[in-house]
Amino acid sequence: MSKVEIISFEVVSGTDKCSGSFLVDGVEVTSKLISHHIWLRDHCHCTSCYHGVTRQRLQNSCEIPRNIAPISISVENDFITITWTDGHEGEYQILWLVSHSYFPKIELRNPKQLTLPRTLWNVAKIKAELPTVDYNSVIESEKGVAEWCSKIWEYGFCLVENVPVSPEVTEKLIERIAFIRPTHYGGFWDFTADLKVNDTAYTDIAIPLHTDGTYFTDPPGLQLFHLLKHTGTGGVTTLCDSFQAAKFLREKYPESYDTLSRVLVPAHSAGEDSTFIQPSYPRPILCHDNKGELIQVRWNISDRSTLQFDDPEDVPRFYEAIGHWNEIIESEKNEFYHTLKPGQCLIFDNWRVFHSRRNKFTGERRMCGGYINHDDFVSRLKLSNLERADLLDTL
Repeated sequence: MSKVEIISFEVVSGTDKCSGSFLVDGVEVTSKLISHHIWLRDHCHCTSCYHGVTRQRLQNSCEIPRNIAPISISVENDFITITWTDGHEGEYQILWLVSHSYFPKIELRNPKQLTLPRTLWNVAKIKAELPTVDYNSVIESEKGVAEWCSKIWEYGFCLVENVPVSPEVTEKLIERIAFIRPTHYGGFWDFTADLKVNDTAYTDIAIPLHTDGTYFTDPPGLQLFHLLKHTGTGGVTTLCDSFQAAKFLREKYPESYDTLSRVLVPAHSAGEDSTFIQPSYPRPILCHDNKGELIQVRWNISDRSTLQFDDPEDVPRFYEAIGHWNEIIESEKNEFYHTLKPGQCLIFDNWRVFHSRRNKFTGERRMCGGYINHDDFVSRLKLSNLERADLLDTL
C-alpha cells in the first residue's frame, strides 16, 4: 500500500463538493480529489455510522439531508474530521479517503496484490499443465484448500487424486470449499442412468458440451463429479475452456462474438411435473461485467427455449454465430478428452469450463457429486489465498 500525506482539504466555494490535495509516495496527485458532501457524509466510519466488526452501515443514507454541508474541517494525524450541518461529526481516514476516490480514481496498491492469475488453455497446454491436487492435502490443511481453489480459478477445473471411493467422503470433500447448493436435483447427488429425474443427465446417451443451469438466474458456480463405479465402456468426459474459445471467436469472427454477447437466449427446466424453472430474464451466451470483461458463459443447446428476436436480421446472424462457436469448442485443439475413474474427482467452474458426455456408455455407471455457488467459491478462494486485511481495505 502506498504512503499518503495530506496537503489540503477544503470546501469548494459555491458547490456541494470538497476538494483535497495529497502526496502519494511523495508525489502530488495530478488533479485534486473531488468528493460530494453527501457522499462524504454517507461514508462516515465513526462508530455511530459504521459497525467496525460486521462492516455494515448503521446510518440510513435516505435520512441524510440533500443539502448537507460542512461547518468545519480539521486534520489531525491520519484523520480528517468534518462537522456537518446536521450536527454530526464525521471521521475519515486519509488513506481510506484517497484509496476510495472516485474523481479521480487513484491506484494505491500493486494491482497484483489482490489479483489471482487465470490461465486460458487449449488441449496441448492443459495436457502439459494438468491441474491436480491430492485428497489428503485438501482434507488435512488449509494450505491444501488454498492450492485447490487457486487451481480451479486459474484453469477452470482441477482433479483431486486418491479420493476414497465413497459418497460420504466425496460430500465432505465438496464441503471443504463451501456448502453444497441444493436444486431440484437435490443437494448431494448419488445417481445412475435410471431416469429418476427427467433429465438427459440421468440417461446413458451422449450429451454435447454445455454448462449446467442456464435456466437459473444464477447458474451453479462449481460442479464436482466422482465416478464411483462403471462396469462397461464409453461415457468419456470432455472439457473445453470457453474463455479461451471466446477469445479465439473474438479474434476470428468478431461479428459472431458481438452477436453472442448481445442476443438474449431463453432457457428452461420443465421435465418434472413439479418443476418449471426459467431465469428472471434471458441472458446472452457470453456475459460481461460493467468493464466489458467476460465473466460467464451460458451454453446449453438442450435447455434452450424458443428463440425470440427483436431484430429479424439477428436470426441469420445468431445461427451463423453458434455455428462458428461450435466449430471452435468442438475442435481437436480445444476439446480435452478425459476418462473419469473411481478415486479421482473432477471439479470445474461451471461459469467457464464446458463439460460433456462425449459418447453413449454401457454397463452400470454410478456417479455422485454436487454444486457450489460461485460467490461462495470466490469467497473461499480469496480468503485462502489473499490477506483478509487487504480485502477489507477495499470495502
